[in-house]
Amino acid sequence: MSWAQSILPEFEHEMASTRKVLERVPEDKLDWQPHPKSHTIGWNACHLAEMPGWVENTLGASSLDISPPGGPQYQSPKLRSRKEILDLFDKNVAAAKKALATATDDQVGQMWSLLKAGQAIFTMPRAGVIRSFVINHIIHHRAILCVYLRLNNVPVPGMYGPSGDE
Repeated sequence: MSWAQSILPEFEHEMASTRKVLERVPEDKLDWQPHPKSHTIGWNACHLAEMPGWVENTLGASSLDISPPGGPQYQSPKLRSRKEILDLFDKNVAAAKKALATATDDQVGQMWSLLKAGQAIFTMPRAGVIRSFVINHIIHHRAILCVYLRLNNVPVPGMYGPSGDE
């Protein structure tokens, strides 16, 4: 079994769980945040929608510079409706699944770097980037968004079994 074949079921499961959370994002609370140092519900939802799209870059390029010298700094999308968030998420998940399905073991073993102003923040094999920087990162922000939902009395969906609301 290839690495891609082994990661796809996990990716699909985590993306289905993430979509369930995004479906519950309250449009009237996109600007809500629990603390001035925290991101808003809307920022977290937009970040979740964009992250599956990182799979294509990870497999198709050797690096990403989030603040390239002389170029624009990377910006998360600023979407203003649940539909826009879900549409971007669905588009990015479909593209990621297609990219993962065709990835070779040699390709995912190659090194990839996240850069800031040309300096490496980290470098690791593409397989590790997809597992940690994409999937685990999505799980992290999904958990934050679930706490935000709970604090706003929005029922939290189950992901690994029923939630306290189910």
